[in-house]
Amino acid sequence: MTAKQIVIIGGGPAGLMAAEVLSLSGHAVTVYEAMPTFGRKFLLAGKSGLNITHSEDYARFANRFGAASDRLRPALDAFAPADLRAWASSLGTETFIGTSGRVFPKVMKASPLLRAWLGRLVAQGVTLLPRHRWMGFEANGLVFETPNGRTVIHSDATLLALGGASWPRLGSDGGWVALLANKGVDMAAFQPANCGFDVAWSDVFKNRFAGAPLKAVTTTSDAGTFPGEFVISSHGIEGSLVYAHAAALRDRLNRDGVATLSVDLAPGRSIERLARDLARQDRKASLSNRLRKGAGLEGVKSTLLRELLPETALTDPERLARSIKALPIPVLRPRPIAEAISSAGGIRLNDLDERYMLKSLPGVFAAGEMLDWEAPTGGYLLTACFATGRAAARGIIEWLQAR
Repeated sequence: MTAKQIVIIGGGPAGLMAAEVLSLSGHAVTVYEAMPTFGRKFLLAGKSGLNITHSEDYARFANRFGAASDRLRPALDAFAPADLRAWASSLGTETFIGTSGRVFPKVMKASPLLRAWLGRLVAQGVTLLPRHRWMGFEANGLVFETPNGRTVIHSDATLLALGGASWPRLGSDGGWVALLANKGVDMAAFQPANCGFDVAWSDVFKNRFAGAPLKAVTTTSDAGTFPGEFVISSHGIEGSLVYAHAAALRDRLNRDGVATLSVDLAPGRSIERLARDLARQDRKASLSNRLRKGAGLEGVKSTLLRELLPETALTDPERLARSIKALPIPVLRPRPIAEAISSAGGIRLNDLDERYMLKSLPGVFAAGEMLDWEAPTGGYLLTACFATGRAAARGIIEWLQAR
């Protein structure tokens, strides 16, 4: 097959993975990136260890993508977590499974993997062009703003891998939405995912406890029940345990206007035991002492009860016990999308064919977080970006061969 000119717009995991597959197939591949360097969000993820994938049972893993799980399944099947670990190893990055089942590089950072990956791509003939911002379509070409001014590029196929709308300072600013909407591409509005939430804390509470972790708790929402810890912030609540509930809380706020995260502050104790032990406490003792001796609660946990419950609930041992086991934290709204780890929304999956080509724009493909899917933290996000990048690359190869 004659080598074709393929343009990839976006130098994150999805775009770079597509470049690797396409260059191995013999095509001439150029990756255009608006930022001065490639993989900036990927590097940011590496600051916390680069949770690259997850080791849980694959059938469970593949269902972590909500309504998009069935649509993404072929891409994930073709590049499952085990394949991703083997790929990282081929670049000199060995991985290990943490106690939570999450998978990390042994070096606990992203930069060595990214450097080796970019080196491989260059060795395979991929052209990498930073500081090239895509500005839209012009006739049959693609318009870019470059360090040398405006230019129009023509390609045999184009892959868009421009990211979602979270962390815009790293390049994923959603600025491409209007460019595609003008071409008739169907999109869902962007929303924050894996994000914190605002809570109407009193000044006294937030001034004292902003930044304090709420450890060894169990939380419940429409998403289910999960153990762990989260953090009290000056705005509300955040942290991995909150992110596990983020989509459910956000969707309930959208639907009903109100939502609560239920917190069990004493997972190891039953309501009956708590009520009995609290009833034994001296009623003349302070609430702090009664909670410490009767429920093992102090500090932020003790004060959180005082913050959220009426006085009548604090003085009734049975009612207090029930509240300790299911304390509702009312959330007001998600934190802004610019703060979110990831975003929901983007190009609707039914606007793509099975090759990840846009139905309204033949020859233009899309992959990664700019598609309308979301997943919890835990390596799922990165794995799906890699997998959809590979799937779109295979789709491009198939489409070019068919022509």
